[in-house]
Amino acid sequence: MAVTLAQLTATFDRILEPSRFRDYAPNGLQVEGRSEVKRLVSGVTACQALVDAAVADGADALLVHHGYFWRNEAPVLTGMKRRRIAALLESELSLFGYHLPLDAHPEYGNNATLAARLGITVEEALHPGDPAAVGNVGSLATDTPVKHFLATVAQQLDREPLHIGDPERQVRRIAWCTGGAQGYIEAAVAAGADLYLTGEASEQTVHVAREEGIEFVAAGHHATERYGVQALGEAVAAELGLEHRFIDIDNPV
Repeated sequence: MAVTLAQLTATFDRILEPSRFRDYAPNGLQVEGRSEVKRLVSGVTACQALVDAAVADGADALLVHHGYFWRNEAPVLTGMKRRRIAALLESELSLFGYHLPLDAHPEYGNNATLAARLGITVEEALHPGDPAAVGNVGSLATDTPVKHFLATVAQQLDREPLHIGDPERQVRRIAWCTGGAQGYIEAAVAAGADLYLTGEASEQTVHVAREEGIEFVAAGHHATERYGVQALGEAVAAELGLEHRFIDIDNPV
């Protein structure tokens, strides 16, 4: 079954409501391709390898979490940027990028899908005063040794996470935000979390964790953000009768 590019755009925007967010890049259709879509490919980042794989897979549209045209970057299309855009235009492959709206969605979002994988019940927003903020606070079913939680993270994400703290400590209240959200660790402390999980760590994150007495886990930027785009791609493809495939371009960060 085929749908128009306009129908696909409207469906994504209806689900994710990108106008609610103050973001660092445009959300929605970033590069326009052919007007009819039968096959959708999803992936985390619109790197050259993913663009090439989507073209080889016969995709009409590519859905990603990390797209193009980020705030404060040079606006010229040269070098790497030119090659990426040229590959999309030459193949008439449309590019959709959704950043914060995909992080925040309560069903298909990166934070929601990661919580489901790790057995965390979502209870509240990490920043309750901001309806467009990302990150959540929730709980495990029982008090759990950190080392057991880390084993679940490693098994679900297929990588060993970085942990700062005591592996024997019992934790239950968890705060998390996928990707590069290490700066939210103090919000996690303020929320009374026993443990804060995100994708990356900075040098100062270690000191905050130690001095504030909160367990800290960095499980990988790419690894924590693989599941939202898959869930959204599958849901929209099912709704519109499209073919869908998720392509994972490995990234150790």
